[in-house]
Amino acid sequence: MATLCHLTTTSPTLTNPKTLRHFLSLRPHGALQLVPKNCRFFTSRFRCVSSAAVPQTLHSHTSTSNVDIDPCYLSCSMPDKRLKVAVLLSGGVDSSVALRLLHSAGHSCTAFYLKIWFQEDFENFWSECPWEEDLKYAKAVCNQVDIPLEVVHLTDEYWNNVVSYIIDEYRCGRTPNPDVLCNTRIKFGAFMDAISSMKFDFVASGHYAKVVHASKAQMNDPSVLELSKDMIKDQTYFLSHLSQAQLRRLIFPLGCIPKDEVRRLATIFDLPNQSRKDSQGICFLGKIKFSEFVARQIGEKEGVILEAETGDFLGEHRGFWFYTIGQRQGLRLPGGPWYVVEKDVKNNVVFVSRNYFSVDKRRRLFRVGSLKWLSGFPPNQINHLRCKVRHGPGFYDCSLKMEDGENGHDKVGVVHLSVDDQGLAAGQFAAFYDGTTCIGSGVILESWDDSGFPVCEKALEIAKMEDKSKLGKPVKIKVKPDVVKEESDSKDGVELIGQV
Repeated sequence: MATLCHLTTTSPTLTNPKTLRHFLSLRPHGALQLVPKNCRFFTSRFRCVSSAAVPQTLHSHTSTSNVDIDPCYLSCSMPDKRLKVAVLLSGGVDSSVALRLLHSAGHSCTAFYLKIWFQEDFENFWSECPWEEDLKYAKAVCNQVDIPLEVVHLTDEYWNNVVSYIIDEYRCGRTPNPDVLCNTRIKFGAFMDAISSMKFDFVASGHYAKVVHASKAQMNDPSVLELSKDMIKDQTYFLSHLSQAQLRRLIFPLGCIPKDEVRRLATIFDLPNQSRKDSQGICFLGKIKFSEFVARQIGEKEGVILEAETGDFLGEHRGFWFYTIGQRQGLRLPGGPWYVVEKDVKNNVVFVSRNYFSVDKRRRLFRVGSLKWLSGFPPNQINHLRCKVRHGPGFYDCSLKMEDGENGHDKVGVVHLSVDDQGLAAGQFAAFYDGTTCIGSGVILESWDDSGFPVCEKALEIAKMEDKSKLGKPVKIKVKPDVVKEESDSKDGVELIGQV
C-alpha cells in the first residue's frame, strides 16, 4: 500500500501560499488521488510509484539516456549552455520530446505537471480521474532518464483567471479563446510565480514556436517570438499575448522541428507515450464537450432563431451563448447550410442566413482592444503587417491604425485586411506579424465594420417582442435549389482549441 512516505516536499518557501493546498497520495489499489490537507505544500516529488499506478505497458520502456541524436534537433534547446530548466510536462508526445531534447542538450531539468482539473465539480461527468493517465505517462517519461517530476496545483488560479473570464465573455455574447488565456495567465503566469523561488534559468514547454534571445553583448535587446519550422502546427498565435518578461524566460525546443520529426524522435527515444494521439480538447475539460461545460456553468434559456433577411421564425435554441458568428453546426435547420450571422444578446435571439458567403456581406475591417506587444512597446511600422485571426497556417496582409479608446486612455487598433474574412468573432484574438516575427495581439472588439451583418428591420422588431409565443410554429423552410456550399477557414465556427 502506497502511503505518504512515498512523497517528499521539495519547496519549503512559497510564493503563493493560496495554491499550496493539496498533497499527492496513492490509494490502496494504486490510483493517484488528490487529497485536500491543511498543509502548506505547493508541489510534491515522486520518489517511487507503486506498480499498480502505472500501466503495465509503460514498464517495458527502459532507460534511453544514452541515445545519440543529430545536433540539428537541438538548435532550439540552447545546447551551448548548461542551464537549470523547468519543463512543463503534460504526458503527451510533444512536451515529452521537448523534455528529452533539453536533457540531451545537457541541461539540468525538472519536470512539472500542472493540475487544473475541477474534480469535485465534474465528478458526475467522469468515470475516472481525467488527469490520472496523463500523470502516469509523465512519470514514466521522467523515469527513463531519472528526471524529477513535480505536481503544481493551480485549480483556483485557473478558475479565477481563465474559466471565470470565459463564462463572463459567453454571457456577453463574445467568443473567448481559452488557449491564449491559459498561456498568459497560467502556464507562463501563475506557474512562473509559483516556482520563482526555485531559481530556474528558463521555463520550457512543447509549443511549436521559436524564441530568439539577445546575446550577452546585447542584453538590453528584447527576446523575439518567431514562427516555428512547422507552419501547420505553429502555435505563435496562442503565445501572441505574452509579455516581454514572460518571453525572456522561455525555451521552445520544438520550434526548429516539424511535427513528423517529433514523432520520429519519440520513437528514437523509445518514449512510453510515443503512440498517444495529440490532445484536441480545451485543457481543463478533457473528454467533456464544451457545450456541456457551458450548459452547466451558464444554464439554458430557450430563444428563437430568425432568418436575418426575412425575419422568418425558423426554430428555437437553448441560449445565444452556445453559438458564435460563422457557426453552422448545432442549428438543426433543414435546407441549409445555415450560418449564425448575428446575435441579439439582450433578447436571446440568434439570427441566421444561407447567404453568409455572398460577396456583398464579406467584411475586412474590424477593431481590436487589449493590445499587448511582445517587445513591450508598440511597433514602429504598422502599415504593412501580417495578421492571423485564428490558429492555423493562414495569414492576411493587413494595416493597423491606432485610435483612442472610449475612455481616452487605452488604444484601440483598427485592422484593415487585404482580403475578406467571413469568420471574425468578437472575443477572439488577432495576432500580428512583421515577416516571420510575431509582434503581439489584441482582442477582436467588432467582428465586422460598424454596420455588421445586415439584419432586416422586421427581424429586429420580432427580436424585441416580449412574448414570442405569439410567433406560433416555425415556418416551413424551402430548400434553395441554387445553394452553393462553400468552406470558410473557420468552418463550423471559431476554433477554440488546438494546443497540444
